[in-house]
Amino acid sequence: MCGITGLFDTRGQRLPERERLHRMNESQHHRGPDEGDLHIEPGVGFGHRRLSVIDIATGQQPIFNDDKSVALVFNGEVYNYLELMDELRGHGYVFRTKSDSEAIVRAWEHWGEDCVHHLRGMFAFMIHDRRRDCLFMARDRLGVKPLHYAMTEDGWLLFGSELKSLMAHGGLRQEMDPRAVEAYFALGYVPDPWTIYRHAQKLAPGHRLLVKRGQPLGEPQRYWDVKFTLDAKIGEEEAAEELRRRLSESVKLRLKAEVPLGAFLSGGVDSSAVVAAMAQLDDQPVNTCSIGFDDPKFNETQFAQQVADRYRTNHRVEVVNSDDFGLVDLLAHLYDEPYADSSAIPTYRVCELARKHVTVALSGDGGDESLGGYRRYKMHMMEERMRSAFPLALRRGVFGPLAKLYPKADWAPRVFRAKTTFQAIARNSVDAYFNTMGLVRDPLRNELFSDAFKRDLQGWHASEVFHHHARRANTDDPLALIQYLDIHTYLPGDINTKVDRASMAHSLEVREPLMDHKLVEWVATLPSDLKLRGQEGKYLFKKALEPMLPHDVLYRPKMGFAVPLARWLRGPLREQTRQALQQGALAQTGWFNQSTIARLLDQHERGVMDHAQPLWVLLMFDAFLRNAGLGTATARAAA
Repeated sequence: MCGITGLFDTRGQRLPERERLHRMNESQHHRGPDEGDLHIEPGVGFGHRRLSVIDIATGQQPIFNDDKSVALVFNGEVYNYLELMDELRGHGYVFRTKSDSEAIVRAWEHWGEDCVHHLRGMFAFMIHDRRRDCLFMARDRLGVKPLHYAMTEDGWLLFGSELKSLMAHGGLRQEMDPRAVEAYFALGYVPDPWTIYRHAQKLAPGHRLLVKRGQPLGEPQRYWDVKFTLDAKIGEEEAAEELRRRLSESVKLRLKAEVPLGAFLSGGVDSSAVVAAMAQLDDQPVNTCSIGFDDPKFNETQFAQQVADRYRTNHRVEVVNSDDFGLVDLLAHLYDEPYADSSAIPTYRVCELARKHVTVALSGDGGDESLGGYRRYKMHMMEERMRSAFPLALRRGVFGPLAKLYPKADWAPRVFRAKTTFQAIARNSVDAYFNTMGLVRDPLRNELFSDAFKRDLQGWHASEVFHHHARRANTDDPLALIQYLDIHTYLPGDINTKVDRASMAHSLEVREPLMDHKLVEWVATLPSDLKLRGQEGKYLFKKALEPMLPHDVLYRPKMGFAVPLARWLRGPLREQTRQALQQGALAQTGWFNQSTIARLLDQHERGVMDHAQPLWVLLMFDAFLRNAGLGTATARAAA
């Protein structure tokens, strides 16, 4: 696990400036505190920060082929590297190390761009091939590991694990992209392939890009996609047994390490399943850790303890004060662009705890998207049945006006929020799900953004992100469609971003068995009623785990990794929020209606309405602006 960065001259053979490359590399020191190195030759420079996990003695990077015509920097883990090495030895290749990075170099030499099809794991890497005079970059299928790139005005292609390494170059303009701002306020993150900056991009999950010197920068190519065929001819009992087998295989692949290894244990189904599988594969007790909250409404530690007791793990728990909001500015620095998932706070804390005892931790991330676990899936399917009963024109004509007339009731359980339900029924499936996922929904964004900012958007709407992916989904199944949308938006943009930045801030490697692409591909062949049956999400997964986990862990209501935002913003964060939103960097942009912000603050503070989510989105945007040093002039130049 590492941080990678570098630059490539697309126009010629200019020699990179060592000091500039060093600055880019050191901006990501936290990602790899064990070792760091640079490689510079005419036309290209690579930087690498290493967190030593596998082949500690000889796995240094950049790594080269025999004549040094191929150089690689790589972030992540290729779990099938030993099998890959054996296959390549059969083709005559000789290996000098025991590292997965050398396996990628040889795979490139043998298969070229198609090397990505042979890699199983989480990865982002760059290869420079002097003989072919090209640069090649690729990112793993589910977007576990990040990769950013940008082109400067003078023809240098910059890349890095984190956006901060590109900005450290000094030659990239900090012009914000209005579409990225609109998407952030809708979703709480900036989705792939955008970044908050107009001139920088993320390489999207499952994509690769070949850059040839002297030629225009092309578009990335998709090399993988999940296909929800739902056509597996398999019985429930057989499917449960196969799911257990595949879970065990995926976990086993991720137990290779030369450093202390453990797991997160939240008390939820997914992390508990991973811990149970680890315990069955190893005679030694599993190292597990949990974060608890002093507020019982947010505390799941009792369920984590049940699993820890059953498998006799070395379990460690730390209780976090429910007023643990002091990370606002630190989060803005870690994420480099606006990011509004408040569960980043406890995620940061659990990574902090884990790193005291292990260097590698397995997580349960990705299970909800693939196996059908989110509560919103149940609501969407209920609404979908109502949508299918009436044509869209009739639904718009009847339920649209009802949604406008019905009072807003954010305080009520969602099933009783008729306004939200009416809005959903009046839309098509994709727009309805976009509305479900919205943090600041359409009517409020329309009030919040100034006329000047709306002109800069030129009619572009963040729902186009969902429609873009929906056009590729190739499924008529309503559950499969929204799972596909989550796998391409929420999973890489929110979940994976959160875990990567929080873990690497502590130099902790996190591995994700439920995001193994072979497991995901197989689950996508299962009928949807094995994932969501009635009101039971993760139906098959829970059935498969019944021999392995306590009933209370499997079938209790889902809690999530939440924090008490509403109370914070009415209490200890009240003055800080008001100051930031009315007098801080956000207020100086000219992009927001201050009267709308004042109304949100007033209504929330008086308890008239719960505006915690939009206020948090605004607060984190202001924190980003301050961290990036963006003042009035910069913001307006981007508009």
